[in-house]
Amino acid sequence: MVSILKFRRILYGGLRHCHFEGRSRSLGENEKLCRVGLFWDLDNKPPSSIPPYEVANKLRIAAASFGVVRHMVAYANTHTFSIVPRVVRESRKERELLYSLEDKGVIKRNQPHLCRVCGRKFYTNEKLVNHFKQLHEREHAKRVNQIESARGSRKVKLVGKFAMKMEKYKKAARTVLTPKVGYGLADELKRAGFWVQTVLDRPQAADVALRKHMVDMMDHRRVECVVLVSDDSDFVHVINEAKLRCLKTVVIGDLTSDGVLKRTADTAFSWEEILMGKAKKEAVSLLENWKDRDILKRLEWTYNPDVDKKKLNLDDDDDTSGDDDIEDICDEIDNDYKDDRGSWWKLDSDDDNVTN
Repeated sequence: MVSILKFRRILYGGLRHCHFEGRSRSLGENEKLCRVGLFWDLDNKPPSSIPPYEVANKLRIAAASFGVVRHMVAYANTHTFSIVPRVVRESRKERELLYSLEDKGVIKRNQPHLCRVCGRKFYTNEKLVNHFKQLHEREHAKRVNQIESARGSRKVKLVGKFAMKMEKYKKAARTVLTPKVGYGLADELKRAGFWVQTVLDRPQAADVALRKHMVDMMDHRRVECVVLVSDDSDFVHVINEAKLRCLKTVVIGDLTSDGVLKRTADTAFSWEEILMGKAKKEAVSLLENWKDRDILKRLEWTYNPDVDKKKLNLDDDDDTSGDDDIEDICDEIDNDYKDDRGSWWKLDSDDDNVTN
């Protein structure tokens, strides 16, 4: 019995040791990953032909291949969020035509329209929209008003109470209701994890705000790798500033651009390469190149006059002190020699008598 208990202690102790050892290794590997900041200039690079949520996820995956994505920021003016791309307009027209044919009875669906909130079924889209607006939209407005009017702990309790219902309503509203302004660009980017900021409709307002945000991030050392989604050459100075601070820089834009921004950055990718996942494949070699570059920079000799002068002064003091010590030792030896035998050029009188 005692031997069995000893065996169990040894076995479980070894397993526990292996478990914590693997965990510590994984934590050590994660700590080595650099902090990545993803900055998106929506005025210059809006997702026109691809769904915004899909593009945002692709960008996040591409940025995550260079490290841990800590910040995802998107800037645009109000006009950008109100624009509806041509692809979205055409799809809306096709959908409206299909729904009108359903209402007239020309086309019959194999499966009825399903309400994603309550589960009721409708054979025409018009009835589904009316049901959604009359019932669920009003309920959602009541919840929002209750949360906004509440204060303190009651507001916190209401937010926790209605969180699931409000999220369910938002998911259903994306497929049922058509946005009154734009096509839901800001909501889709927020759903993907971006911090979306709207600026005034002024020339270069979004660019100025985004540049200030990037410089502020660099000043506070919140990012170690800057990923910029833009083709605007006005961001060249910010990329140069990031490189002077020894940060990694990645630019995502079009292949047809002039390339000033891409030549300035460490590496660049196009929209097609991001969607195909090329950035994730090339990230391994890029990270190795960046590590080698950092090692070479550490090994480079740099001339610092203040430090070198201090070193030279210390060396001179050491040399002079050493010379003084040698001279003192030589003087002591000479004095001893003089005391014992006198001057070397004077002959003793005894020696003279002997010779005589």
